[in-house]
Amino acid sequence: MLLLSNLWVAGGKLAFFLLQAADQAAGQGGAAAQTEDFSLWGMIQKMGWPARIVAIILAIMSMYSIAVMVERWLTYNAAKNQSRQFAPKVARALQENRVDEAINISDRHKKSHLAMVVNAGLQEFLAHQSGGDIPGSTLDAARRALQRATALKTAELRRGLSGLATIGSTAPFVGLFGTVVGVIRAFQDMKQAEGAGIGAVAGGISEALIETAFGLLVAIPAVWAFNYFVNKVESFTIEMDNSSSELIDYFLKKRELR
Repeated sequence: MLLLSNLWVAGGKLAFFLLQAADQAAGQGGAAAQTEDFSLWGMIQKMGWPARIVAIILAIMSMYSIAVMVERWLTYNAAKNQSRQFAPKVARALQENRVDEAINISDRHKKSHLAMVVNAGLQEFLAHQSGGDIPGSTLDAARRALQRATALKTAELRRGLSGLATIGSTAPFVGLFGTVVGVIRAFQDMKQAEGAGIGAVAGGISEALIETAFGLLVAIPAVWAFNYFVNKVESFTIEMDNSSSELIDYFLKKRELR
């Protein structure tokens, strides 16, 4: 966020400098300046093609980040809700030593992160169990299966977050590039129309201001969403680790009883 604030300050200083330079020449062009349209749409219409291309790139980045935010929010909500339904059901089935039913319950909650991990551990446990004994190799195989399932589910939950991080870190620089383009255009307009008032540099100033604001507008939500979703993934990972430990404890108790 410090970087974003520094970029905002830099863009504001550039725009302020240009406005000061334009005000010095406004004495001869006051009447012309009154006819300029300084509304948001009016400033957008004054943008040159390089600035419009930068704006289009930022718009694409914004749409992608919004799509990722919506998709991840729906995925995490589904995982949370199904896990709440899954946990008490599978716990009851395991307390009654109905492993097959526990597997069936996990199969019916495919969006739950806990169900995926528990299912992997139970499947591996049944595949290596021989007769009534539960050797240490069976517990080791179940433990490895739980670790693999946790790693796979964590990677799946993190899908798309790297894109949000990239957008959050690069969008201000894309906006800053558009700001530089606007500043260059403003100086060119000042050179070509000396003493023509603020209207001569209105296009360049508008490009600089809009591109800076647009870059920050794209970056800030992406950074917020990335931090929020990373915390959610960490919370899900802790829940999966706890479920894995509880399942291993269940296997150990079952072996002791036998």
